Amino acid sequence: MRQMEDIKVSVKGIIPTPSGSGIFLGDNGEKVIAIFVDHSVAAAITMFLHGIHKPRPLTHDLIANILAGLGARVEKVVVNDLRDDTFYARIYLVQENELGSNVVEVDARPSDSIAIALQQGCPIYVSRDVWEKADDMSWAMEQGERGDDSGSPGETT
Repeated sequence: MRQMEDIKVSVKGIIPTPSGSGIFLGDNGEKVIAIFVDHSVAAAITMFLHGIHKPRPLTHDLIANILAGLGARVEKVVVNDLRDDTFYARIYLVQENELGSNVVEVDARPSDSIAIALQQGCPIYVSRDVWEKADDMSWAMEQGERGDDSGSPGETT
């Protein structure tokens, strides 16, 4: 029987490319998948990973401030689809008030979803279907960490 649980992942590396950066996500196993993002979102992800304080709020900070103002929090993000070499994601928001709690799913780019998850300290998941379809990019992460740019992977958002 096939298990359909989402796979909890973390950012294993960020490798610059000529047109952006590869964000490498992995579980505790050996497989690593890569989502290629533009430089600005890669910079935001890097800042959140390293806890760098910004003098003025950036876009992801604005989103966090809006959510806080609405009494909502990010529960998790899920990279939930892979079509034509493009990843898709959902942000799961929880809003609680005197009437109870409400969960809202928001369609978002995986890059923004990862940045928001890191900022909010919530888990990042990849659906099992996407995990199985996506190529293992461990080799590309290892090459990037060594600074070897031969055989660079292609760009995917």
